[in-house]
Amino acid sequence: MINYDLTKIRAVVFDVDGVLSAETIPLHPNGEPMRTVNIKDGYAIQLAQKCGLRIVILTGGKTESVRMRYENLGVEDIYMGCAVKIKEYDKFLQRYGLADEEIIYVGDDIPDYEIMKRCGCACCPSDACPDIKAISRYVSQCAGGHGVGRDIIEQVLRAQGKWLSSETAFGW
Repeated sequence: MINYDLTKIRAVVFDVDGVLSAETIPLHPNGEPMRTVNIKDGYAIQLAQKCGLRIVILTGGKTESVRMRYENLGVEDIYMGCAVKIKEYDKFLQRYGLADEEIIYVGDDIPDYEIMKRCGCACCPSDACPDIKAISRYVSQCAGGHGVGRDIIEQVLRAQGKWLSSETAFGW
């Protein structure tokens, strides 16, 4: 269980590679990286937004299929090609008037470190690098790409009394 007051969480920010997709990425013959996705993560992401939780994608990757995946799930805040992620994180907080303590950030590697040290609740998959595990309040039992998003979102929605709380839970 996440050791944090999840009732104050207003947004969950996800890295993609190694968090919402597995850390091993096959390459298309044209050289484009291809990602895996987890269906249960997708369900939780779309439900979270219906329940008023803001979901954010913040990635260094630039693959258009990633944008399409999360736009199709209703995610409005997609930041791609982020060389220094904290800059986009700060813009996001300002845009919505959010405070660090209202944010869960889910990352797995060094580019996520600055934000994870600052956000309210840092979380990571079970196969995150040691430096990230060391600063995380919660290490999921799931490896990256294997349900980390669902694990974390479900805990937040349950804590807020929104998991399976209305008919919106039973459809896409």
